[in-house]
Amino acid sequence: MKRRIFAGFIASAMMVSMLAGCGSNDGGEQPQGGESGAEGGSGHKVTLIMSQRDEWLSEMEAAAQAAAKDIGIDLTTQDANSDTSKMIQYIESSVTAGEDAIIVNMVDPETAAQCVEAAGEVPVVFVNRFPGDPSVLNEKAVYVGSDEMTSGAFQGEYLAKYFKDQGKTEISYLMLNGILGQTSTTNRTASVLKALEDNGIKATEAAAPLAANYDRSEALDMISPLLTTTEYDCIISNNDAMALGAVEAMMQQGLDPKSVPIVGIDATADGRQAIKDGTLAMTVFQNAEGQGRASLQAAANLIDGKPIADGTGYEVDDENEFIIWVPFEPVTIDNVADYD
Repeated sequence: MKRRIFAGFIASAMMVSMLAGCGSNDGGEQPQGGESGAEGGSGHKVTLIMSQRDEWLSEMEAAAQAAAKDIGIDLTTQDANSDTSKMIQYIESSVTAGEDAIIVNMVDPETAAQCVEAAGEVPVVFVNRFPGDPSVLNEKAVYVGSDEMTSGAFQGEYLAKYFKDQGKTEISYLMLNGILGQTSTTNRTASVLKALEDNGIKATEAAAPLAANYDRSEALDMISPLLTTTEYDCIISNNDAMALGAVEAMMQQGLDPKSVPIVGIDATADGRQAIKDGTLAMTVFQNAEGQGRASLQAAANLIDGKPIADGTGYEVDDENEFIIWVPFEPVTIDNVADYD
């Protein structure tokens, strides 16, 4: 059985089977739930507020929607469209509407305290974007996501082996950063460079890092001028979308993207296909299904007064009982088929 599907089955099997509800919301958003489901729904109402909807986040959202049907939760989803003020307004509206819990994929992780304050007594589950101030996490505010310090580490370990096999211990790189200031961007960048250093590779910047905001077209535009004017041994990207922007930029200039290793993070469908095509050297699987389902189950657990990781298939952090980690996994040509 394919690895990603299997992970979803585990998470689903661990959930209590209940009647699926039917959500409602305004402004063209997506009510979730259904008329058919397991017997005996929980009757809980939960809102999921998305920072935006890109490929990966949409997959996470869909997983939460599926989990809501599995355990009988009336789930409403909202899209803040990268607007922090709109996100806070949705939280306040959810409280007014009598929601039992709110799941927040923050626009800006530095606003975690504002989110908790806006939610008042309503439990909050932060998903995917780690709070800038972890002290906001407590019995009524928890986090579900993946440890970003391990994502870049997998990239660094892959690149270190790649260059050592070529007899190289000194390399130069082009770096495609996500949104500056976000924990994911900071830790993905720091961890790949640390892993290179820890594995005996001296890595230096071929040019200043490019802040392409996790966007494919921005990455394409920003890296294009450097491809023929700068000497570099590899391209490191904080996500697959930007890595694929680099691949496209090379192709547009008649360069072979297979000539240097380009590495990403997320293992999106397009990223996995690029690995099969040989244009992307490797990526790191961030489990959108695992995060979506676990965040929904954690919300149900907060409402019911259960341990937050109960039924998720994952464990809490060794040092912080209010964090559930969904592990990253390296993906290369050798195992990419396992993630289809």
